Amino acid sequence: MSRLPQNIDIHNKILKGTTTVGIKTRNGVVLAADRRASAGFYVAHKYVRKVLYISDNIGITTAGSVADLQYIYNILKNMYHYNKITGVRPITVKALATYLATLLSTSKYFPYLVQILIGGVDEKPRLYNLDYLGDFTEEDYTATGSGSVEAIGVIEDSYRPDLTLDEAAELAKRAIFSSLKRDPYTGTGVIVTKITKQGHQEQEFYLNKKQS
Repeated sequence: MSRLPQNIDIHNKILKGTTTVGIKTRNGVVLAADRRASAGFYVAHKYVRKVLYISDNIGITTAGSVADLQYIYNILKNMYHYNKITGVRPITVKALATYLATLLSTSKYFPYLVQILIGGVDEKPRLYNLDYLGDFTEEDYTATGSGSVEAIGVIEDSYRPDLTLDEAAELAKRAIFSSLKRDPYTGTGVIVTKITKQGHQEQEFYLNKKQS
């Protein structure tokens, strides 16, 4: 039996109250997410961080249950640093995504309610999309959450395999801005990060404010 009450709509009420975007380029990966936390139709918080870092050159975007996301984030970060210190296992983006997919799959009957993008650069740029059942796919670009319909349309209209990192960051920003305007669960502003082999560079954008 599932630990979830039968009247909870996982997809619409828990996993999709946000918009996150990932775009892979030849030189790096762009991750972006809005800043609103919603509980049904209630705005629970206006300035939530949904872009987090495992290391300087590996990041994730988060959607779903806050408690489950915090737990999984701590597991990934601890595993990365343990493996880096001991040298006993690889610390590539794919290794982290594979480990997380296994964790989520083995917990599918009592699931962690999360939707996660993992992106970064090791030997080359990588971007993975993982759902709460442990399914994971490598992507050139993707969007998740309640505003993904608006966001993916903007991305597909302008995406090219030869996008520069700056062009991909601008495209990710525009994609989430389109969701801010149309999706009630997406709001406040956008965090956009550009991840390369050397590290990451993050900016925040707001519809009616100058960038920070």
